Amino acid sequence: MPVQPILKYPHPVLKKVCRNVERFDRSIADLVQDLVDTMHAGPGSVGVAASQIGVTLRVCVVDVSKNRLGKENNHGLLCMINPEITARSGIGIMREGCMSVPDYTGDVDRATEITVRFSELDGQQREINASGFEAVALQHEMDHLDGILFLDRVVSIKTGLFRRKNYS
Repeated sequence: MPVQPILKYPHPVLKKVCRNVERFDRSIADLVQDLVDTMHAGPGSVGVAASQIGVTLRVCVVDVSKNRLGKENNHGLLCMINPEITARSGIGIMREGCMSVPDYTGDVDRATEITVRFSELDGQQREINASGFEAVALQHEMDHLDGILFLDRVVSIKTGLFRRKNYS
């Protein structure tokens, strides 16, 4: 499947709440593959949500296994349909970036441990417990599905938002 262009802030689709997937058909499988291909093509990307490629469905992919922060603690490639956080604990601040906001990074408060329930491509329900960097990445991508960008969660616009020097 082809790599899709990433919508950039302030594109209005990025602020839309995505709707649930009702039918698990070939179009959803194709969407997931597009998201995986787009994630792998992005510089340092560990996740992509459907809204970032202009599709307002509750679908996202995350894989922190190749990132130094997630290498030791991850579930591999997660293709999540209609994900929801069912539990969260702890709090930590981590610097986040986003392909939809390529010129900035920011310090964001996130839960350090979460439980996520989602459907897989075959419609089967799955539940995972995630912690550390993987938990942060999951929360970041799931925020996209609710029209929330990391910019909306930066701890302080004055001291917690940073211009990126390069994006590679």
